[in-house]
Amino acid sequence: MSTSLSRILDRTFGHPRGLLGRFGGRAMEHGNAATELRVVELASIESGETALVVGPGPGVGLQATAERAGRAIGVDPSPEMLTRSRRRCGDEVELRHGTADSTGQPGESVDVVLSVNNVQLWEDRAAGFAELFRVLRPGGRLLLSAHEKWLPVSRHELADEVTAAGFTDLQTWTWEPPGFGASLAAQLRAIKPPA
Repeated sequence: MSTSLSRILDRTFGHPRGLLGRFGGRAMEHGNAATELRVVELASIESGETALVVGPGPGVGLQATAERAGRAIGVDPSPEMLTRSRRRCGDEVELRHGTADSTGQPGESVDVVLSVNNVQLWEDRAAGFAELFRVLRPGGRLLLSAHEKWLPVSRHELADEVTAAGFTDLQTWTWEPPGFGASLAAQLRAIKPPA
């Protein structure tokens, strides 16, 4: 991928900012909504649980998470997306600047981690999975979804990376979101082993 295209994609989707970031936010809001709601549903979040959403973007999935969880936290590297999430979710959520490999969460402090359509943007997936493993309580769960065509590795290789971070009980599948031209989603669920 050319350097200029890489910069454009980063400004639009990776670290959205400016006009491209606003366009990216709208695209994420509409294009990812069905997948985000599905991942939240699959997580079976209970009212007493703490949930961490990595890369909430404009906050569709974060809002749905906040409606179920006792505490909902979103970390995003983009100030613009944090602002959009705040507008959507209000004070029902905690928002902070962060990434998958630097969440700012204490160890063993969350019950569930959700990530939709951003694992392909992580600078260091191994460090990201290690961090998410660290912040999950024993028995906590990770649910991840990404456009299969944009993954830098196959979903099975991604599952191997999750397993290498220490997760167990891993399940992976594909799902076709509703809508014309929707991209096939690679999804996975994994557990941090109970103590």
